[in-house]
Amino acid sequence: MDLYQELILEHSKRPHGAGLRDGYDAEVHHVNPTCGDEVTLRVHVDGDDETARLTDISYEAVGCSISTASTSILAEELTGEDVAHALATHAAMKQMLTSKGEISGDEEVIGDGVALAGVAKYPARVKCALLGWMALTDALAQAGIDVSGRTEQGVDA
Repeated sequence: MDLYQELILEHSKRPHGAGLRDGYDAEVHHVNPTCGDEVTLRVHVDGDDETARLTDISYEAVGCSISTASTSILAEELTGEDVAHALATHAAMKQMLTSKGEISGDEEVIGDGVALAGVAKYPARVKCALLGWMALTDALAQAGIDVSGRTEQGVDA
């Protein structure tokens, strides 16, 4: 088993940030209709658009190891980060996962998310890996953060 497989298994068995916590600004629930994976994600944001920081990300995920691991990686990598960085990371993850394996991902930008690069070769699994990330952008929008256009091309982190 390679390091990336071990990392995915570790995140799925012992997910970081799992468990819904109080003191949140927004909560969203997303379902992947293809396989039935579900995630409820809560964010707490301090500051406004330009200075906003994700002070807490908590979630409850029910589904396959890929969706659970991906959401765990999201929580580990982005809790405490500013929203601009979070949106740049989201854009990089989405680009890597939808590249059909042509883009391996930049560890400097997506951290442990590089472990999910192989998922891009399996279109049926891409939605599993993106479930928590799509929930994040919806939760940020619900919390009053302008995410329009910032999740497609990314922003400087």
